Amino acid sequence: MFKNYIKTAFRSLYKNKGFTAINILGLALGLSTCLLIVLYVVDELSYDRYNTKANRIYRVNEDLKLGENNVQYAVCMPPLAKTLIAEYPYVEDAVRMRNAGSFHVKKDNSSILENKMVYADPSLLNVFTLPMINGDPKTALAEPSSVVITETIAKKYFNSTNVVGKTMLFNDNQNYMITGVIKDVPKNSHFNFDFFLSMSTVPDSRSNQWLRSDYNTYVLLKNAADHKKLEASFPAFLQKFSGSEMQSDLGMSIAAFEKSGSFFRMNLTALTDIHLNSHRTGELGANSTSQYVYIFSAIALFILLIACVNFMNLSTARSSNRAREVGVRKVLGSSRKYLIFQFLSESIMVTFFATAIAIMAAIALLPLFNQLAGKDIAVTTQSLVWLIPASLIIVLVIGSLAGSYPAFFLSAFQPIDVLKGKLSAGFKGGGLRSLLVVFQFAISVFLIIGTLVIYNQLNFIQTKNLGYNRNQVLVIQNAFELNNQARVFKQEVKQLPGVTNATMTGYLPTSGNRGTAIYYKDATLDQKKSIMPQSWEVDADWIPTLDIKMASGRNFSKEMLTDSSAVIINESAAKFLGYKDAVNKILYKSLGGKRAGWNVKEYHVIGVAKDFHFNSLHEKIEPVIVMLAENRGALSIRVNTANLPSLMAQIKNKWAAFSPGVQINYSFMDQDFDASYRTEQRIGTIFIVFTSLAIIIACLGLFGLAAYAAEQRTKEIGIRKVLGANITVIVSMLSKDFIKLVVIAILIASPLAWYLMHLWLQDFAYRVTIQWWVLAGAACVALFIAFVTISFQSIKAALANPVNSLRSE
Repeated sequence: MFKNYIKTAFRSLYKNKGFTAINILGLALGLSTCLLIVLYVVDELSYDRYNTKANRIYRVNEDLKLGENNVQYAVCMPPLAKTLIAEYPYVEDAVRMRNAGSFHVKKDNSSILENKMVYADPSLLNVFTLPMINGDPKTALAEPSSVVITETIAKKYFNSTNVVGKTMLFNDNQNYMITGVIKDVPKNSHFNFDFFLSMSTVPDSRSNQWLRSDYNTYVLLKNAADHKKLEASFPAFLQKFSGSEMQSDLGMSIAAFEKSGSFFRMNLTALTDIHLNSHRTGELGANSTSQYVYIFSAIALFILLIACVNFMNLSTARSSNRAREVGVRKVLGSSRKYLIFQFLSESIMVTFFATAIAIMAAIALLPLFNQLAGKDIAVTTQSLVWLIPASLIIVLVIGSLAGSYPAFFLSAFQPIDVLKGKLSAGFKGGGLRSLLVVFQFAISVFLIIGTLVIYNQLNFIQTKNLGYNRNQVLVIQNAFELNNQARVFKQEVKQLPGVTNATMTGYLPTSGNRGTAIYYKDATLDQKKSIMPQSWEVDADWIPTLDIKMASGRNFSKEMLTDSSAVIINESAAKFLGYKDAVNKILYKSLGGKRAGWNVKEYHVIGVAKDFHFNSLHEKIEPVIVMLAENRGALSIRVNTANLPSLMAQIKNKWAAFSPGVQINYSFMDQDFDASYRTEQRIGTIFIVFTSLAIIIACLGLFGLAAYAAEQRTKEIGIRKVLGANITVIVSMLSKDFIKLVVIAILIASPLAWYLMHLWLQDFAYRVTIQWWVLAGAACVALFIAFVTISFQSIKAALANPVNSLRSE
């Protein structure tokens, strides 16, 4: 019997090749797209879950409010880790990490700049799951000047992983002994380092200061321990260990500090929440956001719904053509049970073929999707554990839903009514189909509006005046390698034809150093009159090189010795301090607390720079105070030449003369800026691609329904043509019912899309407004696409010879 179901289903599907192809293609396209998004979402949610103890690992954070300044840190005090272990029996272990920045690593006769370096406590390999290939995980990071490297680095420098006991030379003056080789850190980790240097190498790692924050601190709780209990104990913990230091340094207790409106608190973030939900100062790497996971999950659901709606629509539309078949089968003795199984088997078979094609298409397109999304997703045996059952469920659920209407409704027909033609129905009788068309086009309109808004916001980011000129600025990232020769190198580069200016500092708007300091409006150091801005060290060429405009006052001058205690603030700092005219104002900075005798230094404001963006446009411009000081973090060179390759060759030659054997590491500032918004750009591109696919899927269904409607009204069209109706009248007649449904979809989707995209834009401190033309444009696009899709079938029907449709009458 089952074999007969399959054979009959094949015959029926083959007989209606057009509808079958549209059904399979639309459903396969929707399922493959949905599968790619699901793989993306699963990858995002999998971060840090490779750790076998992930559910017991938490990072300790700090929240500081000083006056009107509010900062959230991902770093904590040096003695915190060991103190937590000593104070709380349910804290099994703790580990600190501290970003080490960049090192030049010697290889043969050259040096390679390595950026993925971090200092770590010996407990690193106990808290985190980092399988060791060679070495002892218990002692690997116990001694100073020891390093654990990844498998990739071992092969890169030694062509082997059996390298324990060998040494590596960092920055030409630091020898580190390799004490362990671990497997590469998984890509779905919130930190991704290649070198783990022993924390004991850092002198201040043994500091007992409780009012400084430098270390990313993680705790491993014992089984069944309650992290909320630990978090609730933090106020008393801080009072016990940092209270006396606060009293001696700030002259007040923690209670008095909080009474004044400020606070100093600690809290916990679960390890598995860091990647999507943590964006604090001092993160070990760039994190994503849960917002995009929700957006893509919604898109996946929308596309799946559109594909399923198409399938159900076409299945129900075609079912009325099979009413006569049902009547004949019943007259010949078929039971209702047999008919139900027959219709369901056809539907499940189509779904099975579509799902199989979808899985193959998704796997084939995965490399392209990875390139588009900046991911490294692979379908592994672990993926198949959920993929195969999920595919079977999809086949059964979608196949059963789509086949339920013909299976249960048509199988209940009385043969006499069917054979007399009493149950034939055209498009107008399909209320369910109309509702489903409205639903899928509402989703399409929603996605079109979302795509336009995202595109406008990304374009706004690319074209917004940032307050500095990022174009034609070459940034040598490792200028610090030149040591005392850095200033001489800068002066020689400035003399090259095609170089208009250069500035030596690691504090740049697009990348580089970041640091904060506390300044006060008066010498009493009243925290209510304090400001905790970005505090940058620059030279006198910084403002002209970056083309930052001055709102008032002047730039630093090398000729004025008093500028050693001068500062330039930005407009946001002036506004925060309440100054209408900040020039010549005095700011005070404490160089030591109460126990140091309140050593205070004065800085006079010589100028106010116009605000410039140095953070993401998601964030408001922070107060910045810049001071004249030597910083060799990077050399930024403004160029103005038509022959950039020649100038680059000259700069490289000079670099080689100053630092032979050390590779120059450079980028362009506009590229650094673009890199900081790469996530948004990728999201925008993915959104456009998936929206286009959703529209194509919706149009496939509309195309099939238009073909069905034209087929149902073949004789009517023939009679109208015989009576003199022209092509325009017939096309209008066949199209108007569908166009009405699309208009209804537009009216439903537009306000909802506006509201939700308005909420999305709130995540940007600087954003576009959703103009009326965005909604109008989306409506026009939807109507145009729908009309073109319908017109193909309508014109085909209108051009048909009426003799062919009326010859049997």
